[in-house]
Amino acid sequence: MIGRAIAAFILCIMFGAGQPSVALAASKDEIDAKVRQAVEDFGKQTSAGKRLAQKAAGMLVFPEVLKAGIGIGGEYGEGALLIKGKTAAYYSTAAASIGFQLGAQVKSQIILFMNPKVLENFRKSEGWKAGVDGSVALATLGAGGELSTDTVRQPIIGFIFSNKGLMYNLTFEGSKITRLER
Repeated sequence: MIGRAIAAFILCIMFGAGQPSVALAASKDEIDAKVRQAVEDFGKQTSAGKRLAQKAAGMLVFPEVLKAGIGIGGEYGEGALLIKGKTAAYYSTAAASIGFQLGAQVKSQIILFMNPKVLENFRKSEGWKAGVDGSVALATLGAGGELSTDTVRQPIIGFIFSNKGLMYNLTFEGSKITRLER
């Protein structure tokens, strides 16, 4: 399934055959199941992140963001906004890039909105672009697996991880997040 999804995604990026969301659209039940699993995996990987997530006003979870490219690349994923542990809405994330690149990867992303005001601004937006509509502080772990004190003070905090743990030197900048109508 993932192999076909990556192939469809690359074709959409390379030939502009429309939005990848058409080819990759998942049902609410599929998204909800994957979101639950991603939140569980996240909690196992970083207890500091799990504690921070419990304090957040909202948590945007993209369990599978497919990134692929051959010269021109892009990424796409679908997920859900959780408020008090319940799904409030469904969203997609997409980004494009140009430059030397070859290959594909799957990663998970979690964005924490740490106060009601930033969550409200996100929810009111027509299409939210990281770095333009809101700066996402990428979480990094310090000694002992704790989050840096600078990170925990930020209004929007992002985590990027895979089945191998938290991923570093990645960014949310340029990612466009759009509400899905389901």
